[in-house]
Amino acid sequence: MRFRPVSPALLVDEVAELIGRRPADEWTRVAVDGAAPAAPEHTADALAEALRLRGRAVLRAGAEDFLRPASLRFERGRTDPDARYDDWLDTGGLTRELLTPLEPGGTGRVLPRLWDARTDRASRAEYVDLPPGGVLVLDGTLLLGRGLAFDHVVHLWISPAALARRTPAVDAWTLPAYERYDTRVRPLHVADTGVRVDDPAHPAVLDNSPV
Repeated sequence: MRFRPVSPALLVDEVAELIGRRPADEWTRVAVDGAAPAAPEHTADALAEALRLRGRAVLRAGAEDFLRPASLRFERGRTDPDARYDDWLDTGGLTRELLTPLEPGGTGRVLPRLWDARTDRASRAEYVDLPPGGVLVLDGTLLLGRGLAFDHVVHLWISPAALARRTPAVDAWTLPAYERYDTRVRPLHVADTGVRVDDPAHPAVLDNSPV
């Protein structure tokens, strides 16, 4: 694999330019995917701001607000990597409340948060209307290979050795889930924009990425 070094700011600008070329009357659903040490939420925040500066309406959302109830997530234990991979994300709720309304012919009316994992209760968020041409920027982890309908995916990839170094000991149990993800889904290659972030200050875009 060959990578093209970029700065974090240039990475965001290049992705924003790609999204900005999409029709101004259509919604765009963007996912920023990566393991927790890759901090996909930070890239998603920066991308959302760059899109707003380009005149696009933006809705920021996080996959952590679309988790399944604790009774389902932890049915196989709190530190089971297969459960982390298979059981945590409520793909049905995410599709129904956030992605389907933004497909062609959709209503644009979305629920930005479905479940509060801290209280293990349904979120009290209200529905909002994203105008045509608006962009959903969703951050999360292990998002690909689930049939979720995104129009552009940025995957922040960390090599296995770097991921092991950067993962806190308390979260080391998650590493087999990411290994399975890399082997089964190959997110770096299937994403529209694949980025290596072993060093977050010096990202590098995979050469066959469109940016």
